[in-house]
Amino acid sequence: MQRLVDHTLAVTKESVKTLTYESLNNVVRLINGVSALLLTILPGKSTILEGIHGWELRPTFRGPRLPQWMENGASSFNQFIHEHSFDSDSSSSSVDYSSEEEEQYTDETICPPSPLSQSSRVSRARSLSRRNRHWMHWFRYIVSWLLVPIKFMLGIPLFIYALSRGSRASRTSENFQSSHVQARKRLQTLRDQVIQSATDRRRGVVEDLHLAIEITIEAVFEFFHKAAHCLLSPIDTLKKLVKWFSSDNSGRVDVPTVGSGVSVPVDTLSESDPTPRQQKTSFHSLNTDARTCQDVITELGYPYEALRVVTDDGYILLLERIPRRDARKVVYLQHGIFDSSMGWVSNGVVGSPAFAAYDQGYDVFLGNFRGLVSREHVDKNISSRRYWKYSINEHGTQDIPAMIEKIHQTKVTELENSQKVVEEESGNDQPYKLCAICHSLGGAAILMYILTRRIEVKPHRLSRLILLSPAGFHHDSNPVFTMMEWLFLLLSPLLAPFVSAFYIPTRFFRMLFNKLARDFHNLPAVGGLVQTLISYLVGGDSSNWVGVLGLPHYNMNDMPAVSFRVALHLAQIKHTRKFMMFDYGSAAANMKAYGSPQPLDLGEFYSLIDIPVDLVAGRKDKVIRPSMVRKHYKLMKDAGVEVSYNEFEYAHLDFTFSHHEELLAYVMSRLILVGASMKQQPGQKSLKNRRKEGQTSSSR
Repeated sequence: MQRLVDHTLAVTKESVKTLTYESLNNVVRLINGVSALLLTILPGKSTILEGIHGWELRPTFRGPRLPQWMENGASSFNQFIHEHSFDSDSSSSSVDYSSEEEEQYTDETICPPSPLSQSSRVSRARSLSRRNRHWMHWFRYIVSWLLVPIKFMLGIPLFIYALSRGSRASRTSENFQSSHVQARKRLQTLRDQVIQSATDRRRGVVEDLHLAIEITIEAVFEFFHKAAHCLLSPIDTLKKLVKWFSSDNSGRVDVPTVGSGVSVPVDTLSESDPTPRQQKTSFHSLNTDARTCQDVITELGYPYEALRVVTDDGYILLLERIPRRDARKVVYLQHGIFDSSMGWVSNGVVGSPAFAAYDQGYDVFLGNFRGLVSREHVDKNISSRRYWKYSINEHGTQDIPAMIEKIHQTKVTELENSQKVVEEESGNDQPYKLCAICHSLGGAAILMYILTRRIEVKPHRLSRLILLSPAGFHHDSNPVFTMMEWLFLLLSPLLAPFVSAFYIPTRFFRMLFNKLARDFHNLPAVGGLVQTLISYLVGGDSSNWVGVLGLPHYNMNDMPAVSFRVALHLAQIKHTRKFMMFDYGSAAANMKAYGSPQPLDLGEFYSLIDIPVDLVAGRKDKVIRPSMVRKHYKLMKDAGVEVSYNEFEYAHLDFTFSHHEELLAYVMSRLILVGASMKQQPGQKSLKNRRKEGQTSSSR
């Protein structure tokens, strides 16, 4: 009878699993199919989707091959890492999502597994069967609470008997051993969490549904199986209860702590040894990708250092570094809007500007603007509205000055203690050359920094600027941006009291966003549809928007955000057709900030730029069109600035998130020029004198 019941339950369980799996798979197929249908009727998709073809749809932390500019410049260690990674591609390594995985996805008609190791995917079925032990413990725990009165009555004589035998000391020893075992389990859990933070083991929403359904079905049928066994075998059940109550460790169950995940043993296959071996793997309930820039840098074998920078207005910034302490060549990289330092290392050893500069002998600093959801500030009780009350002005006059001064203090201290310091030229107290590479909003902020420092007669400490699609002029844009500009300027007085910044507000929705980004990669048609719709919103730019959404700096704990004033500042720049500082809305407020009723037009002060500037534009860039970068070039050229201009077949995000060898080769060629003789600085003029000259010229 027991065998018949077990067989019936097993068949029913497998039938329910098959039914639920197929139902979920059919829903997923329907969503993917509808997305594919919509994608076929949307115009302009061929140009939009060209940026996500092939492996670029799934951005990894290394490039496809060693480029020419690194053949003689990369260290032997990095070449070894690259060759090892490239060889693993041919053996279907699980680091990249190869085309074989897509074929497997098509053939099996199920959602592909999460990006765990290849061996974990092979042993998935066996690990799921062992998961029953965990639910058996839970079932035992619940039954023990239901039988507490009986256990208490039967436990009194047993307890008295144990006291008479003097077993209290032994029980104390066993408790100590049990606590030691629990401590080891907690250590294993912590180790799993560290591994989780260093690698992308994220599951998508569909994969989470698969796993949750399987766990639920196993738990329900395990309950009925145990209940049927208790009813059909009462004698065995009574024997187990007696044995259970009589044991010294009865009712003592290790309950996993909240958030630690469920640890189950699995058999994995080593790449070098095909023999299965047992190890512990944690199934984290949230399972999001929360890697940091530090995780990526150290995982690839590079040194890392984090510097804490505090601005004059109390914001705490993270200045990250790939250090070469004795290097006299320094490069500072600054990200753009909705980005972080992760953008400079997201393409790994071969495709990332940060690693490229380090391999060429530079001390690399990665700047991070204020504006994270975590709201780092010296005032721990700062309100959300007060924290987000900043514009691009603060990026250029607070954030960048604080980070560059930190770089200056660090390098001066290190080079003073180094034996490689040489005598500096007279009148120059800077024993290093600092070059800045900035993208998008970072380019506008660095220009604002240089101009305001020159107006205030303060050193900016920079030797060269390389600006990749810099912001500052935006009047030549598509109708979508123009409509957004007018709506924002019209509604900003109404939105300002209620909206302080633009970001995903809660941990749950940030977690959901992080997981959906994984589903966009797993479901090609859905990812293509999302890519197309986002491209429509930004004017048809063909950047790999889906790939960028999957970067780990968009996670449940934190994400880059944009303050309301930064967005308003960009709208003001587009509306006035000038590279101007923030307009506070009244002549009195502007007079207090700038000494004039109107905000400063920074384009009029380009003659103060005393260092070479390299401008780079993208022909496919629809966010900041090449004509707007040429506007910077024309004004600088007319002002006598040593400036160059170049264009590449790039969209807006291709400057940081795509593996384009020609861009890195160009950037490296410009960095080499930093050591060349610098342009003689013109006489410094105060803001008052420049205004007088401007008034005189206008009167003429």
